[in-house]
Amino acid sequence: MTLPAARALLPAGFADLLPPDAAVEAGVIGRLMDRFAAQGYRRVKPPLIEFEDTLLAGPGAAMATHSFRLMDPVSRRMMALRADMTLQVARIAASRLAAAPRPLRLSYAGQVLRVKASELRSERQSGQAGVELIGSDAPAGDAEVVLLAADALAHAGVPALSVDLTMPTLAPAVAAGLGLSAEAAAALIAALDRKDAAAVKGLAGRHGKLFAGLLAAAGPAPAALERLARLKLPAAAAVERARLAEVAALVMAGAPELTLTIDPVENRGFEYHSGVSFTFFARRVRGELGRGGRYLSAKGEPSTGFTLYLDSLLRALPRPATERRLFLPAGTPRATAARLRAEGWLTVAGLDRVANPLAEARRQDCGHALVKGAVTSVVKRTKA
Repeated sequence: MTLPAARALLPAGFADLLPPDAAVEAGVIGRLMDRFAAQGYRRVKPPLIEFEDTLLAGPGAAMATHSFRLMDPVSRRMMALRADMTLQVARIAASRLAAAPRPLRLSYAGQVLRVKASELRSERQSGQAGVELIGSDAPAGDAEVVLLAADALAHAGVPALSVDLTMPTLAPAVAAGLGLSAEAAAALIAALDRKDAAAVKGLAGRHGKLFAGLLAAAGPAPAALERLARLKLPAAAAVERARLAEVAALVMAGAPELTLTIDPVENRGFEYHSGVSFTFFARRVRGELGRGGRYLSAKGEPSTGFTLYLDSLLRALPRPATERRLFLPAGTPRATAARLRAEGWLTVAGLDRVANPLAEARRQDCGHALVKGAVTSVVKRTKA
């Protein structure tokens, strides 16, 4: 391996984003943030790194195994690089914005780093964008963030969008209402999460029919909610079911074109969530586009929100149209260049005079060149 090639190597899970993808990502982030702002979500920018005992405290403990750590040479305290931005925004809401009126609507975008990649996501550094709605327990708040995520993804250009609603607190509420021990409940919830019907039947014992019904109550929203409604649940679990049904109804009314499914027992990735949660997908796209749901903030405030994953989002988008790059020969008046940019061209100025502007345009990856004052297509000229 040559020395330049060795220097180009990057650690597993890290990559350079090249043209035109880097520009596409920046444009997508801009469109997402515009949609968030249009519905009253104001942007915050937390730091990439924080003290370990702050970043990974409370709910942040769930991110401990995912976070890079290093020693701060100034304070001699351990620091951690963020693996997720949601908890940072919750910290800001509980501290710097503690006196701000509730509900508090915040948005964010930035890079996160994780120690290990997952099966569906090979990147260890990735971009996130999302919102948090803090200080309201209203079902309308749950529906608002789901509908906002759907709107932002559609505005970014994602086709064939679908969302899966879940209630990670439902199965634990059923187990608690039936008097199952903590150990038995944990094993049963794990089996439900794996969709292991045989294990669920064996672990549930005389409650096997009920838990099998929970497992079967998954699919397109109307049918899934109907199956779920027929189950005789303990009182606390029935409240959770009613909440899920109310939010689903609000989402279906707000976006009837959105493909909505229900999985009442999904729990993986929602460990710190305390109510209705959701995941976005796009047809024929690997990985989740984003996920979110209800949780309690650092000060116990009812909150909900979502995070969109830019790596998956970029895979879901159609390939960008060819850039309108126009080569301007050296000496082109600045006023001419400004006029062409106002017309939508991306201008690439020649720095030295060349004999063949069309050949130089091809070399500079431009589809057009200004020849004798006229915009000329490189492709058409070479075919003539």
